[in-house]
Amino acid sequence: MRLIIGIGNPGREYEGTRHNLGFAVVEELARRHRTSVWSKDRNALVSEWLLPDALGGGKALLVKPQTYVNKSGETAQALLAFYKASVSDLLVVVDDLNLQLGHLRLRADGSAGGHNGLRNIEALIGNHYPRLRLGMGPLPPGADQIGFVLTGFAPEQRAEAQAMIAKAADCAESWLREGVQVACRFNGPLVRPEPPPKPAPKPPVPLMTTNRIPERPPGGPGGAPPPGEKSKDEESPAQ
Repeated sequence: MRLIIGIGNPGREYEGTRHNLGFAVVEELARRHRTSVWSKDRNALVSEWLLPDALGGGKALLVKPQTYVNKSGETAQALLAFYKASVSDLLVVVDDLNLQLGHLRLRADGSAGGHNGLRNIEALIGNHYPRLRLGMGPLPPGADQIGFVLTGFAPEQRAEAQAMIAKAADCAESWLREGVQVACRFNGPLVRPEPPPKPAPKPPVPLMTTNRIPERPPGGPGGAPPPGEKSKDEESPAQ
């Protein structure tokens, strides 16, 4: 059994917040692969995933702990014990304030990096487990950190956040299929297409100028003969 645990806070008031990026990734995997309905297991919502041969076969469990973030280790410890899985079969997906929005970082092990959820997991099962971090930073100058992580993304950030979630799901699939070292190729920022070149400015329309003095039409204004002068038609012999 493989376990993919997304870190987040339970409850509708936390849906879509920066601190629930881990939930968003496991939900994306469940949506893509039409896994089983979410059910309660060991103080978590879990969805069982029958892995195709292309992803290594066997089973995986998508997990959303129903404790708060700082108690995530309790869920991880209970599920590992119940399913007799090793820490190498565990992938923890978590938000990271120290990474810029759009960046991913997968590591085979490491420190908690100031994240309370990872700190609790480390206290209960150690730190030798793979973890995938999703960037949500930077913290705006003068902003309250707790308030920042517990709010959603600004409208202009949502498309990038969704693209990052999709890329993180790709990374998790690679971890299942090929292991952590190969899946590290997803590390780094999103690859953004180059903006289209701006169209060249249109050349200014040249002014119609001429040095030629226009000829005065015969006769008066508009070509009419001056007063008292007959036109050529009137002088014509053809009567």
